[in-house]
Amino acid sequence: MCQTGRAWIELSRANLSHNVRELQGILPGHTKIMAVVKANAYGHGAVLIGKALQDLGISDFCVATVQEGIALRQSGITGQILVLGYTHPSLFAELSHYNLVQTVIDHTYAQILSAYGKTLSVHVGIDTGMRRLGERSDALDDILSIWKLPHLKITGLFSHFCVSDGSTPEDRLFTLTQLERFQTVAKALRQKGFPPFKTHIQGSYGVLNYPTLSFDYARIGIALYGALSHPNDRIQVHPRLKPVLTLKARVSCVKILYAGETLGYGRTFSCSTDRKIAIISIGYADGVPRNSLQQRYVLIHGKKAPIIGRICMDQLSVDVSAIPSVSPGDEAVLIGHSGGQQITVCEVAGQVGTISNEILSRLGNRLDRFERE
Repeated sequence: MCQTGRAWIELSRANLSHNVRELQGILPGHTKIMAVVKANAYGHGAVLIGKALQDLGISDFCVATVQEGIALRQSGITGQILVLGYTHPSLFAELSHYNLVQTVIDHTYAQILSAYGKTLSVHVGIDTGMRRLGERSDALDDILSIWKLPHLKITGLFSHFCVSDGSTPEDRLFTLTQLERFQTVAKALRQKGFPPFKTHIQGSYGVLNYPTLSFDYARIGIALYGALSHPNDRIQVHPRLKPVLTLKARVSCVKILYAGETLGYGRTFSCSTDRKIAIISIGYADGVPRNSLQQRYVLIHGKKAPIIGRICMDQLSVDVSAIPSVSPGDEAVLIGHSGGQQITVCEVAGQVGTISNEILSRLGNRLDRFERE
């Protein structure tokens, strides 16, 4: 698959297909998956993932920026592409040219979009409690004013849960409050007789914890890639998700670190006995987190090799004293399976004090990405 690469990502089309089936099976029959492929499809590779999903029948996508949308369109993605974030007016022509759907982030921005003078497709964002993008749900007059503007083809209305991953009574109450606010706005708009529009509010955790909600789309990101944000998240339904991504790198050299010697920047690792070490050709410039709260490992020949010393920009070191026959060119697995062992992205996230979403989305462009069946 990757005969010469220093570090790379392998993508399992079979696991992606499996996850689509599992997640679609949770949703009400009419609800479609809107695949979240922003941030390079959470580090997986937006073009590879987008084309694979299109082959699987997914026709709706969302991205963060107009540039991400253009890249998908130029790669052959033909379905709806929703830009979730802000687009500068200088790029409105790109929205039109590439047939991208822009989020209306408030009524002032709607006026700017309208003033462009050419018809643009939009979904209107409603702020039901996140206090981020979207017109406030209690500003109904401002919301209604958006629908009256010329040159806006409004095809969707959406919001975003902020604690749908939470399991406390307070979190559930707030999520249901957000839901009620959103439904109130949608009802008011329909009562005014405006043209039909699609609705969506659930992300991955909105689906996993509130699966019976009935909207036109569910914007699914992290779950589509076979992961949760945290390893111990409590969820109401448990689809058998499979990780799509495997992260690998090469052993570049093997050497002996003699007793009393130190290793790497800051000389932070020293050994009291001779140790066999391997240098792995991947580093923090590739997205491997530099700092840790716990001991971390890579897998070589199905065995754990502890990471030692400081992780460098382009490489890291591991102790392979307990692993026989390690040679330059061998594969080291940082996320994924080797033999009977596995390192999950949730495990890595827990070791460095963050979430899986961040670990994946920071995987860099120096990493080659390959699809396997």
